[in-house]
Parts: sequence; C-alpha cells; structure tokens
Amino acid sequence: MPEPKKRIRYADAGVRIDEADRAVSAIRKMARSTFNRNVLTDIGSFGGGYLLQGYREPVLVSSADGVGTKIKVAFLTGRHDTIGEDLVNHCVNDIAVQGATPLFFLDYFAAGKLNAKVVAGVVKGLSAACRENGCALIGGETAEMPGLYAPGEYDLAGFIVGVVEKRRMITGAAIRAGDILLGLPSSGLHTNGYSLARKLLFEVAGYAPQHVPPELAIPVAEELLKVHRSYLKPIRALHGANLLKGAAHITGGGLTDNIPRVLPKGLAVRIQIASWPVLPIFDLLRKLGDIPNDDFRRTFNLGLGMVLIVPRAKLTQAKRMLDSLQENYYPIGSVIEKRSGARVEYK
Repeated sequence: MPEPKKRIRYADAGVRIDEADRAVSAIRKMARSTFNRNVLTDIGSFGGGYLLQGYREPVLVSSADGVGTKIKVAFLTGRHDTIGEDLVNHCVNDIAVQGATPLFFLDYFAAGKLNAKVVAGVVKGLSAACRENGCALIGGETAEMPGLYAPGEYDLAGFIVGVVEKRRMITGAAIRAGDILLGLPSSGLHTNGYSLARKLLFEVAGYAPQHVPPELAIPVAEELLKVHRSYLKPIRALHGANLLKGAAHITGGGLTDNIPRVLPKGLAVRIQIASWPVLPIFDLLRKLGDIPNDDFRRTFNLGLGMVLIVPRAKLTQAKRMLDSLQENYYPIGSVIEKRSGARVEYK
C-alpha cells in the first residue's frame, strides 16, 4: 500500500495569503483617503466603480505606465514611498497634456515575496499623489509570484482615467508657426534615463548610494529619488484661460522626441539650448559618460519636465498666469515651418 502523500499548502509554493491580506489591510485606509462622492465601491471589490456626471460630451482619456529602472534605486535605499508619487504624477501629466482632469487611478504591485510594510510604503506615495492631484485611488492588484522576481524586488505599474469635454480637448491642431515654447522645470531625472544614470553613477564612477558628489551636494540616491513633478495645476490654469495650444510631457525621448508628438504636420520647433538652467545632475552624468549630444537630449529631460505651447499674442497673459501660480518657466524657443530634416532644431 503506498505511503500517504505529504500534505502541501499554498504557502509551500511560496504564496502567503495571510501576508497578502495584511498588505490589502494596510492599503485600504490610505486608498479611502483619496475617495470622493463619485467613488461607488470600496477597496476589495472585484471592480472599481466611479460615477461620471456633469459632462455633455465626455471624452475619457487614459494612460498606463511604470517608473522604469528608477525602482532599482528604491531597492538600494529601502525607501519606497517616492516611486508611488512618481507613478501617479507621470500618469497625470500624460493625460493633462490633452486637457483631461484625472478621475481615478489603479495600481499593479507584484513581488516574488510580499512584504506588507513595503507595499504600504508604495501605497503611501500613491495615495499622497492622488490626493494632491484630486483623483481617487479606487483599486488595483497586489500579487505574490514566487520565482518571478529576485528577493527584495518587485514591479509597479499604474493606470489612470481622466475626462475632458470633447470641444475642450487639447489636440495641438491650433498650433501655428510663431507660437512660443515655455519650458517648466523638472525636479531632476523624473522617471527616465535611469538605466544610463545608474550605470554612470554606480558602475563608472563607483559611487555608493550615500556618496555626496561635490557637484550635487546631496547623496546620489537622494538626487535620484527626487519625485517626478505633476504639472496639472499650470496646465489646467492656462487651458482654462484659453492660453494653451499644446503641451508635451518630456519623458523617454527627451525634448527631441516628445515635442513633435503635439505638432501638426509641416511644423517644427527651434530651441535655444542656453535658455534654461541645466540641473547639476545632468552636467555630472554628461561628464562621467562623455555622452554625445543626440543621446544626451533623447535620454534625459535636461531640467525641463513639461513644454507648453502658447500663442505669441497671448504670451504676456500666459506669463502673468504662471507668475500668479509661482510657477517657474523659461521661454525656450518657437514653432517654425518645417523645411527638412529634424522637427526639433537646437540653436
């Protein structure tokens, strides 16, 4: 007679349901702090419900993204709240450039082994940024998948939905030659270029996360974890006053690849490269890697996280509005007729 088989539980395969329950419990209170009267379901429902009202021709605008290899810096330092803010703000910017107001956000967190404290740290950042941007964190997925991720590592992604009246969408169709580009400063690298930045700082230069290079005056890890800014307020203000023709979120691809995404056919831009201060981190990275101009401009934001395109005739009004918001800005160039070659000229 065969011996009785050994009893095997889910935990023996590496999945701990109790730890997942603790993680969800930690999430619930923080997520609820972002709720408004339009949220119809609680955390833990199969699907998140949100009531859309007050629009005649509502257009839902959505975006999904991650934080890239910036997440590796969080692993190095054990600080996990800032990447939650990064994720929300990045997604908010992606829909704000089309004139959308963020409604709700969902996240995806997956690890080989869940740690409820780490999950809570990430969600703390998510919920803080959701409150700041006026959107509700209505749900998501927290998954434990043994063997798929290295010990202590996880992945994070987010999905946002916003709304705009169809007639109020920012499409870039009204952009004309002569319009002015206003660059809004970034806080640092935001969420792009980290694979190259980590290679240069940690491998080429050999810096430890806590090292303080004289060029930065703060630890390397602190510089790299600076939060990706939200530009919702200045975009909303200029759009509401009919002062905004287009906006480009400067993410992967830098100024070179992102500005053309909002330009009508036949137009290009001319950028004055000395018209804004390049942050010290970018000068340091360029020095460490002797990075060619093209790579440099397509990998990093170079100190500008958002570019607004405003009509020349309303430039003074746009500046006054940004001043009233205490928003720094730099006139960095103008829209031109495209002759040949690249759609972004650097002068």
